[in-house]
Amino acid sequence: MKYVTVSAKIPRELKELMDKYGVKPGPVIREALEREIRRRILEEAEKLARELSKKVSHIPDEEIARIIREDREAR
Repeated sequence: MKYVTVSAKIPRELKELMDKYGVKPGPVIREALEREIRRRILEEAEKLARELSKKVSHIPDEEIARIIREDREAR
């Protein structure tokens, strides 16, 4: 895995507290970024699901079930 460096400016007081409590910024930053990315991916998926739901809402449930069944049988 290749890595890149990112940087951020933080208040001096925060840096002093990090040093006092032995907080390593790398793991904290990675975890926060991963959590935010997951949140945004889910947000995007929910938006796409809502849009798709609007597009297929006029199709009867029986028709959707038939299409799914045909697709499963074709595999």
